[in-house]
Amino acid sequence: MENYFQQTFEKKNFLQEPLEQAEYEACVFKHCELAQVDLSNYAFVDCEFIDCNLSLAKMGNTKWQNVRFINCRLQGLHFEYTNPFLFEAHFENCFLNLSSFYQRQMKKARFMHCSLQEVDFTQCNLTEAILEECDLLNAQFDQTNLEKADLRTSFHFTINPLNNRIKKAKFSRENITGLVSSFEIIID
Repeated sequence: MENYFQQTFEKKNFLQEPLEQAEYEACVFKHCELAQVDLSNYAFVDCEFIDCNLSLAKMGNTKWQNVRFINCRLQGLHFEYTNPFLFEAHFENCFLNLSSFYQRQMKKARFMHCSLQEVDFTQCNLTEAILEECDLLNAQFDQTNLEKADLRTSFHFTINPLNNRIKKAKFSRENITGLVSSFEIIID
């Protein structure tokens, strides 16, 4: 497999000119189009994706190690099919609606100002994760580890404390209703 180190890829449409299957280390992708591209068996280590579209990309056994996504469109991605070894990804101002992190280990992950509507976090380990100002409308939390996670500024979530681990997780008074809404109680 080819290796690329500290290279910048800018304004590339990888639907028209395919990205070579390789290991990319410390590379930067800016304003690139990767929607529906098959990234299976690629490796991205210490990379940044800025203002890119990766929606519906295929990611079978893709390696994501210490990767940052900034201002990216990442709709409908299935991170559960990626390589789990040393998986680490952080997201800032990203649109991740309809994506899945099923059974993904994401300890200390950072989601900053992201749209996470209908995202599947089932059986995901989000221990010590930070979800800052994220929209979690209809996101799925089932058998999810949220211990010591910080959701104080996130909103629209429903998390059943009986089905998820939330010990020492941080919530605000404003969003605490997301923890009790599954009990169908009325709070005035």
